[in-house]
Amino acid sequence: MNNESWDIIVKPTSKWYNLRLKEIVRYKDLLFLFVRRDFVSLYKQTILGPVWFFIQPIITSITFTIIFGNLAHISTDGMPQILFYMCGITIWNYFSDTLTKTSDTFGANSAIFGKVYFPRMIVPLSVVVSNLLKLGVQFFLFISVWLFFLGKGNTVIHPNATLLLIPFLIILIGFLGLSFGIIISSMTTKYRDLKFLITFGVQLLMYASPVVYPLSIVPEKYKWIILSNPVTSIIETFKYAFLGVGEFNWSHLFYSVSITIVLFFIGLVTFHKVEKSFMDTV
Repeated sequence: MNNESWDIIVKPTSKWYNLRLKEIVRYKDLLFLFVRRDFVSLYKQTILGPVWFFIQPIITSITFTIIFGNLAHISTDGMPQILFYMCGITIWNYFSDTLTKTSDTFGANSAIFGKVYFPRMIVPLSVVVSNLLKLGVQFFLFISVWLFFLGKGNTVIHPNATLLLIPFLIILIGFLGLSFGIIISSMTTKYRDLKFLITFGVQLLMYASPVVYPLSIVPEKYKWIILSNPVTSIIETFKYAFLGVGEFNWSHLFYSVSITIVLFFIGLVTFHKVEKSFMDTV
């Protein structure tokens, strides 16, 4: 038999459990090309460019301080209001941006998908990576404010060893946003209404997460509802690490990890199933 090396090998339809993760590794160069595309296209024709990374959390934190802190008098567990809100916003923005952008993967990239083959999962994964750049800038801003209050000798702030979990929390919430996003993206190829509900739904989910309020003020009879949200324990652990307030519970964090793994697996299976025929419905 001739042992020729073929450029393309046509194989029969793969099983549902074949997630073709090896292909993503082979196309890693394309992944970083999409990351660059996302970053350049978003700020190419803007005056301030990446400065918007700083402006967004600052304006949002000030708005929350005025409305929720001063007008509504919602507790921040004794923390400086601007620091408390910025802590929650920093980690929440990464989740919400990842979910929102990946939820339109098929619709926004249908022109590319219809012309050339490459692993479609490269596109939502590139969103996760490109949003890390934005998170890095906003995280630097938060750290600067955090160090400012620490330097003033603020005795209510108690950073602790949970800070070692920060890289893990960022990866976890990134994949949680990706998992929700690819599931929704797969469903929107058939049910277009979901596209109009996603922005509204993300806003509602923020209020079901302890971003603008601490978990400690939630009545016990409703706390289980907030804790059933897998984002809750991630945000609370993030706050606990930097501020020393919030509820850090290994079982709650394990719940978030479990939900993320399950949703990610469901999302991959659904995504790979839909990508085979989505051009007929998009």
